[in-house]
Formats: sequence, structure tokens, C-alpha cells
Amino acid sequence: MAPKRKKVEVEEKEVRAQEEVEEEEEDEEEEELAFSRNYFLAKEVGSASGKRSAARKVSEINLVDEQLLRASLSELPTKHEKEIGSLLESYKGLYSNWLFELRCGFGLLMYGFGSKKALLEDFASSTLTSYTVVVINGYLASVNLKQVMTTIAEILWEHYKCKAKTSTGKKQQTQLPNGLKSVDDIVTFIVDISDDCNCSVCLLIHNIDGPALRDPDSQQHLARVSCCSCICLVASIDHVNAPLLWDKKMVYTQFKWSWHHVPTFVPYKVEGLFNPLILFSSGHVQTTKTALVVLQSLTPNAQSVFRVLAEFQLDNEKEEGMHVSELYTKCREQFLVSSQVTLNAHLTEFKDHKLVKMKRHSDGQDCLHIPLPTNALEKLLQELV
Repeated sequence: MAPKRKKVEVEEKEVRAQEEVEEEEEDEEEEELAFSRNYFLAKEVGSASGKRSAARKVSEINLVDEQLLRASLSELPTKHEKEIGSLLESYKGLYSNWLFELRCGFGLLMYGFGSKKALLEDFASSTLTSYTVVVINGYLASVNLKQVMTTIAEILWEHYKCKAKTSTGKKQQTQLPNGLKSVDDIVTFIVDISDDCNCSVCLLIHNIDGPALRDPDSQQHLARVSCCSCICLVASIDHVNAPLLWDKKMVYTQFKWSWHHVPTFVPYKVEGLFNPLILFSSGHVQTTKTALVVLQSLTPNAQSVFRVLAEFQLDNEKEEGMHVSELYTKCREQFLVSSQVTLNAHLTEFKDHKLVKMKRHSDGQDCLHIPLPTNALEKLLQELV
């Protein structure tokens, strides 16, 4: 009887142990479920109150005056001046290698953290003494590529005239040939005349990825000019997506970039002077940039429809807006839309991206209005190619 009794006791203990394990697992599951419920309940309450508080706080922000902010930034002490000076001094030992690469037909592309303006200008003034250096400040939004190309063409034309006069003894005309109206015409002239010029021109471009040069047409023009035998290129980049500006042909066949990692850790003081400060420009500047990005992602027809509306708004500033029927008539005349359905599709896209607002005119009809001031709208149309 004793073995049986022991066996029963062992089985009872195992059952009790199993029950205890199951109870513990149930308790753990209940604790997890309670924790999950409390977590999501807290998130719902927190998000609701957070939205209200965030909306209130954003509207109450007082943005600092730009001049005061720039003055405060200028007073910040520069750190590690000795180390930065030693780093820049070490790069001077590479000048001869860079010059050798230029003479071999490569273009120099400098990248790395810090302003490279002083470094490149020191390289040009100390090493490129046999070159005619043309400096292009690509960080300026007002850079006029046509003017730059005209300057290059005038330099080559002067050398071409000197060579022609030496060989023929006849006086050549002093002005550029007529008919060079577009940038493409000037670039073609530079390419045609470059083989007959006994000169060396170096284009020193600070920030070839700058706002005024990063469009495809400007990059194509610079790439064509860089192929000329008498022209070499030294440029810097700072934008993280700068390599996306070029395809394989431009990189390996036209620019022939020789990449150099030259971090200087020098503050972007000069380059930053011409960019709006984040803590200051939270209004129309950012809105214009956002609108430009959205419009560039749309079809050419959609951009043209937006331009019709924008030009009407600029020409009729006192008007409350443009009637939808009037916009349809003008777009139909310019063959931008074929039906009201097509126009409505464009307008829906504009309204979804908050490019255009619909409001009721005083005469009861719906009219369209672009929520941008006149100066911002003019700048948007200039940048929208």
C-alpha cells in the first residue's frame, strides 16, 4: 500500500505544480494585457492633449530678429583654431598633385565638412599662376550662368584675336560675334573656338551644387565647357545629394572628376550670409521652397496651368481671385487642357498640396487664389523653369 500511496502523493504534487504554473502564466498574461491597455490609453490621452498644447505653443513662438541673431552668431568664439590651421597647412603639400591632375585633363572636386572657399582660393592664387582663373560663387542664388559663360567667351575671344592677328597681321573685331543670345549659343561658341586659343582658363566654382547651378541645364552647360581643351575645372560640393546631379557620362567623360576629401572644419560664414536662418525664416521663404518642390514634381501641363493662375493674380492684385471658368477658358486657348475634367484634376492636385485655395467670390462664384504674397509668387515663377 505504501508504494501506491507515494505514487498518488507524487501525482498530486505534480498536478498542484502544474496548476501553480498555469496560474502564474494567467497572472502574467493579465498583467501584460493590463499594461497594453494602459499604454494605448495613455497614448490616446497624451496625443490629444499634446496636439492642443503643441498648437498653442507654436502659435505663441516669438521669432528673433534676423540681425540680432546674426550678430549673436558672429560673437561665438571659433574653436580649435590651431588644429584647423595645421590641417589647412597640410593640404598645401597636395597642391602640386592637384596641379598635375588638372594638366592631365581631370577636374578637381573637393568635398568634406567645412568651408573650402579659402582653401581653393589659396590654391588658385599660389599654384594656378599660369591660368586665367574665373571664380564662380555658386552658393549665391543670384548667380547668372549666362553672364559667366559670356565672360569665358570674352576671355577666349581675346586670345583668339591675338593669335589671328599674329598669324595674319590683320586687326580683328573687338566684340563677340552677333547672334549669341542664349546660353546654349554661347557654350557652342566656346566649344568651337577653344581649340584655336593658346590659353589656359580655370573655372573655380565654389559650391557647384549651389541653388542657382543645380538644375540640369546649368550642369549640362558646365559639363560641355569642361570638355574644352583649354578649360579646366576646380569645384567644391557640400550638399549631401550633390552626386545625383550627374550621370556616368558627365562624371567620367565630361567633368572627369578626381574626388578629394578635404574636410576643413572651417565655419560656413561667407556661404551662410546668403541663406535665410532657420530660426528666422519660417514664413514665406520656406513656403515658396515647398511650393517649388511640389510644382517641379508635377507634369509640365500642370505647371503651365499654375503659371496662368499666378500671372493673373500678379496682374490683378486687387481682385479676390480668378474664376474657375475664366481659368478654363485661358488654359483651353493655350491648349493646356482639353476638358473641364482635366482642369479639375489639376486643381485637385493643387488643393491637396495647398498650392491653391478656393473661396467664394463676392458675386457668389467660386474663385481660385494662391496663398503667397506678390514677391514670393514672383520668385516662385522665376525659379519654376
